[in-house]
Amino acid sequence: MKTAYRSAMEALYLVCAIIAGSAIVIMTLSIPYGVFMRYVVNAAASWPEPLAVQMMILFTFIGGAACYRASIHIAVKMFVDQLPDAGRRLTEWLVTGLVVLLCLFMIIWGTALVQITWNQVIAELPWVWVGLSYMPIPIGGAITILFIIELVWLGPPGPESVMYREPTSN
Repeated sequence: MKTAYRSAMEALYLVCAIIAGSAIVIMTLSIPYGVFMRYVVNAAASWPEPLAVQMMILFTFIGGAACYRASIHIAVKMFVDQLPDAGRRLTEWLVTGLVVLLCLFMIIWGTALVQITWNQVIAELPWVWVGLSYMPIPIGGAITILFIIELVWLGPPGPESVMYREPTSN
């Protein structure tokens, strides 16, 4: 069961990384297109900026979950690294608990936001419901909790992972 869960989290991580990477590419291409249309062609396109915002939402919450699993998220560890081993472990558990609470907040209130805004559309992108654009919030929270379960239950991914990198010495 542990091997199956680890494999599922590896696949989920890859999906998150591909989605986040694709969102960055789409955002990177849409903004220059909008600038080109506005200032060179003198015919502003209305969709590049709202599309870029949608891609940033996707990148932030789905990519954030992937970064958490890869342990490449923003973390200020200067003070924690100065603690004795017991204090460091306690702090890591406290931080993990706080991240779980944040993820639960994202799931509960993100789902409420999706439901409340579901029938609204984005003016510049009339085929996109506002609720759909907010779905990465609860989904990202749920994915991050799955990655936390993996970390607590199985430990960090090892050499078999596509994201594995050799530990560096301080």
